Amino acid sequence: MPRSTTTTLTVRLSGPLSDFVASNVGEHGAYENVSEYMRDLVRRDKERTEQQAFDRLEAELAHAFAAPESAYQPLTAADVMTRNRR
Repeated sequence: MPRSTTTTLTVRLSGPLSDFVASNVGEHGAYENVSEYMRDLVRRDKERTEQQAFDRLEAELAHAFAAPESAYQPLTAADVMTRNRR
């Protein structure tokens, strides 16, 4: 079972950034507290990063599968291993 870790962040915000966070937290905001807001931001950023990686892979696969049959070459497992060592 993977070990669960906790990271504590200290973030200083002032001016417009502080005001923006304050408007999203508390009685009239979407979040109960700043920690909840930060966790949501990190989750969304993680999802965005994962989606970008998936989109790159999907585009690469689409490009590979769009190649004509004549572009394919037979390869052995040894050929692939040699190619990947470079």
